[in-house]
Amino acid sequence: MSSRGGTTLDAAARVSRGQLLAQAWALLGPGVAPLGNASGRPLVRTVRLILDPLVLRPVLNPRFAGTTIAAGDAADLTARISAAGPVLTATAAWFLLVKQARRRAGVTDGNPQDRHFQHCYELAHQHGHPDDVPRAAELADAVVAEARAATGRVTAAAVRAHVVDPAHAEELARLLDAAWSDREPLGAAPEPPRQLDDLLATCATAPDEQAWAALVDGRHGSRDAAHLEPPGSAREHGLTDRTSVERPGLGDAASKRRLPKPFDRSILERLFAGAATGHAIEGDVAESVRAEIGRSARPWQLAGEPGRVVLALGRAAAPALDDSDVRRAADDARSRLRSRWRREAYVHRVLRLPQAEAAVVPDELRAEVRGVRAVYLRRLWVRLHGRELRGQDVDSGLCWDLLDGVLRSVILDQRDRLRSALSRAATETRS
Repeated sequence: MSSRGGTTLDAAARVSRGQLLAQAWALLGPGVAPLGNASGRPLVRTVRLILDPLVLRPVLNPRFAGTTIAAGDAADLTARISAAGPVLTATAAWFLLVKQARRRAGVTDGNPQDRHFQHCYELAHQHGHPDDVPRAAELADAVVAEARAATGRVTAAAVRAHVVDPAHAEELARLLDAAWSDREPLGAAPEPPRQLDDLLATCATAPDEQAWAALVDGRHGSRDAAHLEPPGSAREHGLTDRTSVERPGLGDAASKRRLPKPFDRSILERLFAGAATGHAIEGDVAESVRAEIGRSARPWQLAGEPGRVVLALGRAAAPALDDSDVRRAADDARSRLRSRWRREAYVHRVLRLPQAEAAVVPDELRAEVRGVRAVYLRRLWVRLHGRELRGQDVDSGLCWDLLDGVLRSVILDQRDRLRSALSRAATETRS
């Protein structure tokens, strides 16, 4: 038995990894604030770029991986973060110096967290706290200069410059026409194979490797894309606002605030969306544009079969979110996703809002809560597309993290938007 936050835990129980990270982070004190958010939790990028790969190292310590941690391992996870406290505090201080160096150098492109978090961690390891380093400012300037001189990174600005350059326009248009003219016929939509249910039943705990291999080798993800072909189907799946999937244009502009749905985006908008997240996309810009043109004409508009299989899994599991497909097995992915969604108080609140409150919640948010299946599948596509752009593989061990992580992302986004809407309404009422 162990205790955390006043709650007694059985050793066989599992606890939220996010909650454990937040609790361990809070114990480090104000020195790590530059790596955290306003709520005192570590930033998502802090977890992704520093805590996971450099401190917890879940690849070498699988017990620290996943969305939940065995209660018996909770104390070890906390101790590991606590032991890294001094270097994390130094990392935060180096990051402040590097941001000052960026301002001095006039650098505005790229997300400074993505570009410099790991460099700052290296500085902290090599030199300690910058207050104890006489040449700290010079070292920070050198980090910025090195990042600025780096080549081989695809940026939103570079993609736009390449796509709109008249010297490339004719060739790119020809490649786009050829890719869509040569689209492979998908045939009739397949019945879900046994392996699909086998993997959904096991992916949250111990993925069935044979089922995964059968789905990938049998190209079930590609064949499942046939479900998007009937008029209106891709729209019902949340991937387009059009009746049928159409060939994209090359594009000449892109904006994060006005991005169309995935299949309605131009080639420029697709690459812009990936680059604008702040996640580094390595490679040649011209080659990335050509690859995106080819990807747009492939099944599910993804290049790799593993990603398409995950989308097929998501498409099969998503109906459970709105009760149209409820599986009883407690460890089935469908039931786990449905349980996570249905236990959210804000979901019930939006679905049952009294007339007086309904007016303050944006129509778009109400529609997204009621149509969560489409929102979920759209965000899953975006996640998988981003992984392809960054050259990140997908395997059976990542299935559940992707399926569950995307739903958590949808929930956090919608919950925050509802909270903001109700808060604005309360402020207006008081004034």
